[in-house]
Amino acid sequence: MEVDLSEEIEAKGGIWALEQKIDQPMDEEAGRLKNMYREKKFSVILLLRLAFQSLGVVYGDLGTSPLYVFYNTFPKGIDDAEDVIGALSLIIYSLTLVPLIKYVFIVCRANDNGQGGTFALYSLLCRHAKVNTIPNQHRTDEDLTTYSRSTIHKQSFAAKTKRWLEAHAFKKNALLLIVLVGTCMVIGDGILTPAISDVVILVSVIILLGLFSLQHYGPDKVGWLFAPIVLLWFLLIGGIGIFNICKHDRGVLRAFSPVYIFHYFRRRGKSGWTSLGGIMLSITGTEALFADLAHFPVSAIQLAFTVIVFPCLLLAYCGQAAYLMKNKEHVYDAFYRSIPDTIYWPMFVVATLAAIVASQATISATFSIIKQANALGCFPRVKVVHTSKKFLGQIYVPDINWILMVLCIVVTVGFKNQSQIGNAYGTAVVVVMLVTTFLMILIMLLVWRCHWILVSIFTALSLVVECTYFSAVLFKINQGGWVPLVIAGVFLLIMYIWHYGTVKRYEFEMHSKISMAWILGLGPSLGLVRVPGVGLVYTELASGVPHIFSHLITNLPAVHSVVVFVCVKYLPVYMVPEDERFLVKRIGPKNFHMFRIVARYGYKDLLKKDDEFEKKLFDNLFLFIRLESMMEGCSDSDEYSLYGSNQQTSRSMNDFRSLENDTFSSEIDLIVAENEGSGKGSGSTEVDEAEFLMSCRAAGVVHIMGNTVVTARRGSRFYKKISIDYIYAFMRKICREHSVIFNVPHETLLNVGQVFYV
Repeated sequence: MEVDLSEEIEAKGGIWALEQKIDQPMDEEAGRLKNMYREKKFSVILLLRLAFQSLGVVYGDLGTSPLYVFYNTFPKGIDDAEDVIGALSLIIYSLTLVPLIKYVFIVCRANDNGQGGTFALYSLLCRHAKVNTIPNQHRTDEDLTTYSRSTIHKQSFAAKTKRWLEAHAFKKNALLLIVLVGTCMVIGDGILTPAISDVVILVSVIILLGLFSLQHYGPDKVGWLFAPIVLLWFLLIGGIGIFNICKHDRGVLRAFSPVYIFHYFRRRGKSGWTSLGGIMLSITGTEALFADLAHFPVSAIQLAFTVIVFPCLLLAYCGQAAYLMKNKEHVYDAFYRSIPDTIYWPMFVVATLAAIVASQATISATFSIIKQANALGCFPRVKVVHTSKKFLGQIYVPDINWILMVLCIVVTVGFKNQSQIGNAYGTAVVVVMLVTTFLMILIMLLVWRCHWILVSIFTALSLVVECTYFSAVLFKINQGGWVPLVIAGVFLLIMYIWHYGTVKRYEFEMHSKISMAWILGLGPSLGLVRVPGVGLVYTELASGVPHIFSHLITNLPAVHSVVVFVCVKYLPVYMVPEDERFLVKRIGPKNFHMFRIVARYGYKDLLKKDDEFEKKLFDNLFLFIRLESMMEGCSDSDEYSLYGSNQQTSRSMNDFRSLENDTFSSEIDLIVAENEGSGKGSGSTEVDEAEFLMSCRAAGVVHIMGNTVVTARRGSRFYKKISIDYIYAFMRKICREHSVIFNVPHETLLNVGQVFYV
C-alpha cells in the first residue's frame, strides 16, 4: 500500500525527526558496530607498551603492599614461627582468589566497553533494567550502536530478577546508594594510600606535592615516568624474594598448601581472626585496578598482572616469610631488614619512590569515577581535561586533584601509628570489594545471563573471602577504621544531595512543561513579535516545551524568528558515536520555525569547551532541513533509494515520531490546520528555509538558559532544609555553570530565573 508521507507529516504539524544516516538503517548498523571496543585489536608492540605503562599507573598500590603487610598482621610480634607459614598461606590464596581470579579474569570482563569501576557496572545495569533514577531515557536511545543491550526471555530467572529490581523506587534508590558507597570508599582509599605507603613524613609531603603537580600531564605521560620505577621495583622484590628463600628457609614453600590456613586459625584463635585485617592489606589496590580500566585496555592490565605483578608479589612475600622464620623479632621492619646489605641503599631509594608512586593508582581511579559520577548526575559539575588524543579515557580533574592533595597531606601528617593506618585502609578496601561483588551478581544475572549455579559459586567464593575479612576489620573500627567511613560519609553526603537535587529539578521540568496545544494555539508569531535571530533554549527535557520558555514569552514582548530547544543529556553508555549524537525534529508547522535538538553523550565523551558544539548543532539542523526538503519531493522510488524500502520508511518515521511524548488529539490537529491556513500567505514561508535559517543565524544567536533556584518547602524537616537550602545551594554556586561548559559568551547569554520548591 502506497503511503504519502509528506501529506501525513503535514497533517501532524511537521512533528517528526530524521535519522542522520538515512542510507543505513539503525538496526543493521547496530548489529555491526555493537561492542566495538571489545573487537578492537592491538598490535603486539602497542599492547606491550600499554602493559608497561599500566605498571606505573595501576599497580603501584598493589605492588607496594609488601612494605607493611607482615607488620600489620603481627603488630605485637610473632610467638610461633609456624604462624608465619599460616599468614603466608593466607596471603598466597588471597592474591590468587581476589586479584587474579575474581578481578583480572572475571570482574574485568564486566567492563562497559573498556570502562571500569562501580559506575561502569551501574551503567550496564541501567541499560538492562529500568533502574535509572533520572528517567530521561527514550526507546530510541536503545538503538545506539554502543547501547549493547540484549533481550531477556520473560520466563527466565534474569527476567524475574529484572522485574524484582524494577518493582519499587526504593530498590532503585538502594541500588544507587550501594554504588555511591562503593565509589566513596574508592575515594577514601585514594586518600589513605599515601599515608600507609610512606615512611618519612616530611619527605612524603614534599613528594606528594610533586606527585599531584604532575597529574595535569595525564596518565599517558605519568605512566611513562612511573612505569620504569614500578617495573624495577617488582623485579627487585622478586629477586630479593628468591635470594631470601634460598638463603634462609626453603620450607616456606609449604604455604602453598591450604592446610596451613586451618592450622593457623586453630592455633591463634581470635587473634588469628583479627590479624586478617593485616593480611587483607596484601590485596589493597585491587579495586583501583578495575577502576583504572578507563585508562588502559583489559588485555594490557591482564598481561601486566599475570607476567610481572603476580609472580613477583608471591616471591616477595615468600622471601619475607623465609627471613622471618629465622628473625621473628624483625617483624616491625621485615622488608628493609630482609634486603641484602650490598643493595640496601639503592633498594631504599626505589622503595621510597615506589611507595609514593603507589598513590597514582587510586588518584587515576578517582578521576575516572568522578567523571562517571558527574555524567550520571551524581556529582557537581567539575572541569574534566582529556589529556590524550589517542586514549579518550585518560583524564585529569583539576579541582578533585587539589582536594585529594590536601586531604592526603592531612591524613599523612595526622596518622602517627602505621597499624591504625592499616586498619583504616583495610576497612575502605573490603567495603569496595563487597559492593563490587553485589553488582557483579546482578551483572551475571541480567547482562551475562549466567546459569544460577555459576552465579551461586561466584557469590559463595567471593562472600566467604570478603565477609571473613569484613568481620575482621569490624573489630578495628575504633582503632583507625573509622577514618575511611568518615571520609566516605562526607563524599556520600555530597553525591546523594546533588543527585537528589538533580532528580527534583528534572521532575519539576517534567511536571511544569507546557502543552503543545497551547504553543500551537498561539499561531506562527507565538502571539509576540518575532525578531531576527536564533534563540537556543536549553532544557533538561527531551520532549515537551520547557517551563522557562513560557516564563520568557510571558515577560518579554518578543521572541526570535527561529527557536531551537536544546537538550543535552547523558546516557548510561560509555560513549555515543559522533554520527548518532544529535536527534533533530520540528515542532509545529514550518512557519513556526521551531525545532528540538537532543544531544546525547556517554560518560566517556568529551563535551568540548569551544565553538564546536554550536557549529555541530547548526550543521545537524541544516542537514535536517535539507533532507526534509528532499523527502517532501520524493517519489516512491526516491524513498526506496534513501531508506531501503517503503516499509522501512514507514517504520523509521513512526519510530522517530514517537520521540515526541505529547499526545496530539483531534483538537490539536484542528489548531494546526487553522494555523497553517492562516500562515500560507505570509512572506516567510515563501523563502527557502535554509536561507532563512542562515540569515537568522547571521543576525545573532542567543543562548537562553534557566537559572533555577531550588529551595525547601515551608514546613520541611530541618535536615531537608539544611540539605537543599545550604548544602545543595552552595554546591550549585561553586560548580561550573552550563554557560561555562558550552563556552557561551556573556553578551549572548540570557538567564531566565525561576524558583521551585521541593
